[in-house]
Amino acid sequence: MSVSSRYVLHQGPMLAALGKTAARAISQQLEKQLGRPAANPASVPSALITRTLHAPSPELLDAYIAHVGGDPRAYKGTVPPHFFPHWVMPVAADTLSHVPYPITRVLNGGCRMQINRPIPRGEALEVSAQLTSIDDDGRRAVLTQHVVTSTASAPEALVVDIYAIVPLSGHIPAKQPAALRSGDTARKPAEKARVPLDAKEIGFTRLRHDAGLSFAKLTGDFNPIHWLTAAAKAAGFRNVILHGFGTLARGAEALNRGVFGGDAQQLTTLDVKFTRPLVLPHEVGYFVRGNEVFVGDALGGPAYMTGRFDTKGGAL
Repeated sequence: MSVSSRYVLHQGPMLAALGKTAARAISQQLEKQLGRPAANPASVPSALITRTLHAPSPELLDAYIAHVGGDPRAYKGTVPPHFFPHWVMPVAADTLSHVPYPITRVLNGGCRMQINRPIPRGEALEVSAQLTSIDDDGRRAVLTQHVVTSTASAPEALVVDIYAIVPLSGHIPAKQPAALRSGDTARKPAEKARVPLDAKEIGFTRLRHDAGLSFAKLTGDFNPIHWLTAAAKAAGFRNVILHGFGTLARGAEALNRGVFGGDAQQLTTLDVKFTRPLVLPHEVGYFVRGNEVFVGDALGGPAYMTGRFDTKGGAL
């Protein structure tokens, strides 16, 4: 079922952040065309950026929860932690304002959520973000952003580390410190992630062609590769692809349904990697093996997300 466009009205901070990112990309391109020297490497850790954002509306929260396969009743009085892109990304984007990389090429490599306590509904969100590390091997740069979300009654409720990947096509930025150039030795190609044959399927979802557009309306992430076919193909994909955070949210809700008996408060950590693009439309399954979770086509088939999770009760 398609998501109403009225939810775009809730996305002011994210849309403003996308506008600033586009402006920075244009500025980078102009600098390159004018032949000006590459920017100095960003120092890490960066300055801490802190901002207070309005609490998400109950209507938006319930629509989002239903869209990613959850039960709004399971989040009575609380905000789903995997909804963090809605308020985290507008702040985290500013931590990348001075990095010497083509920001429009950033790919979502994964993230780690540490859920310390439920995020209460109706309370303003205090968000602090910092760029904590840059790992540049000449082929790609991995930028790690550390973001803490608090409210008045729930300090440090959610801690998220986001791993952004920038493909460099063998280019090492000018003035890059030698300590960050680790790509001199040959590397074997990484094996493509697959769903283990001994994993257990806990659910599946049929994702429509417009799943990316719907997720964008609810979170504000309107990167065109998720909803414009021409943009996705120009970026090298066969069709539009689902947001990595959309895969994360659906995987978390599959755990809530299939492992935690509908208890949305059981999850304490979820650490995931997005291992290949999830092209839409698609039917995907959700699988577990112990404390590992996978989103993929079938047992032994390609995995689009792999991860590990912990619960309040410890090992399963």
